[in-house]
Amino acid sequence: MASATMKQWTIDHPDKDMEGLRLEEVSLPSVSDYDVLVKFEAAALNYRDAAIAKGTFPFAHKYPIVPVSDGAGVVIEVGSRVREFSQGDRVITVFNQGHQYGDIDPYAASTGVGGTIDGCFRQFGVYSESGLVKSPKNLTALESSTLPGAALTSWNALYGLRPIKAGQWVLVQGTGGVAISGLQLAKAAGATVIATTSSEEKATKLRASGADHVINYRDQPNWGEVARRLTPGQAGIDYILDIGGTNTLDQSLKCIKMEGIINLIGFLGGSDQSQPGFLDALSHICTVRGLYVGSRAMLKDMVQAFEANNIRPVLDSKVFTLEQGKEALEYLAAQKHFSKVVVKID
Repeated sequence: MASATMKQWTIDHPDKDMEGLRLEEVSLPSVSDYDVLVKFEAAALNYRDAAIAKGTFPFAHKYPIVPVSDGAGVVIEVGSRVREFSQGDRVITVFNQGHQYGDIDPYAASTGVGGTIDGCFRQFGVYSESGLVKSPKNLTALESSTLPGAALTSWNALYGLRPIKAGQWVLVQGTGGVAISGLQLAKAAGATVIATTSSEEKATKLRASGADHVINYRDQPNWGEVARRLTPGQAGIDYILDIGGTNTLDQSLKCIKMEGIINLIGFLGGSDQSQPGFLDALSHICTVRGLYVGSRAMLKDMVQAFEANNIRPVLDSKVFTLEQGKEALEYLAAQKHFSKVVVKID
């Protein structure tokens, strides 16, 4: 059995410079009948984690909280009534612990790991049996840790409302975790992918990751029309993973196909609700859909897809240690990364 104490990061209070973060030594959590004790080996960061530390996250969270929703590790101990897991199993966390299957509801949306339930920025964590799934057999712990948040959000965007088909067109925005995993999943489904970015360096990486077309939105501010012209008959894009909020929605509307789906995922570009008007969705005859990650059932399906297609998540070149947790969050917040920022936990 592990030592009686462990290291963990806690956010005591929100602060624009993330000064509420502290690394502390605490007792190991105890295991009850339906619980599983996980020794974390890796965690992956989302923009949400930095927003919670800064106090700018608009959805359910509390303080103090152990941050970070996405973790991967090995099962150390199981409660007497646990049936799905055994000691030694490799597992990942379920982002919203209460979202088991089907549509999300207000309760499930309030059960976010690292938001209202203590997260993965620590050496050990206890979760209900229903709050974990087994990791893909083909991935390392660092790779597996990227799946619960960004990858599952991309999976939901492509399969949650209307499953993607081979030959369709997908547009992803930027080079964050959602965009890159969306690119990989879309390519595995046989889709053609357009990616947008702001630099030639990132454009090169996007092409190396499988993007069929890359548009530099700084050079082409009207990138929506450029993207539409790339599609057969200029019919438009079937699925858009919109990360930028209201700064990008107007361009997404310009290139969406009739009956296409714009998935509103992020708010990196802002959350001004005045522009564009949502009646534009009617004039373009499309669905504009907000989504919040996905269910445990979806996560299990996606794990099978990663195994079957041997999809390997793309990691940023810089890997942090747990002791460098604040530095890792600052690196993410500064948007210096490509794809997923990961933290190795010993």
